[in-house]
Amino acid sequence: MIVKNEHIGSYGIIIENEEIILIKKACGGYKGKLDLPGGGIEHDETLVAALKREVMEEAGLKVLEYHLFDVTSINITWQMDKDMLEDLHHIGILYTVKAEGNLKIDPDGIDSLWAKKYKISELKKDDLTPFTIYALEKLGYKLK
Repeated sequence: MIVKNEHIGSYGIIIENEEIILIKKACGGYKGKLDLPGGGIEHDETLVAALKREVMEEAGLKVLEYHLFDVTSINITWQMDKDMLEDLHHIGILYTVKAEGNLKIDPDGIDSLWAKKYKISELKKDDLTPFTIYALEKLGYKLK
């Protein structure tokens, strides 16, 4: 059985000194991949409020500045369980972000295992989610 779903989220691109803050996905179609901190927009929540909440929940950081970077989408299909595939249309509103605080190294209890700084030059495409690859390449970074 195939289930079709849409997911819209706000995501933060937090880069400083050629390092990016990424979270490790704990579940879903991107399980095990490194992703931009961010996620779904709750009912009656603005795009920016979702960005600020998600960056705090997943990375433990307070958003100080943000600028709309791009809006993009991707379709992925993944095995939800033994008898079910999800055909997901994932829409991302991407922001460049300046943030402060202590990086959260514990799971958020929802879908991230940790947040960590990564040297962009050491990242491999196979380890990253599509939005992360898209953002870094659009910013001019060459990924392995």
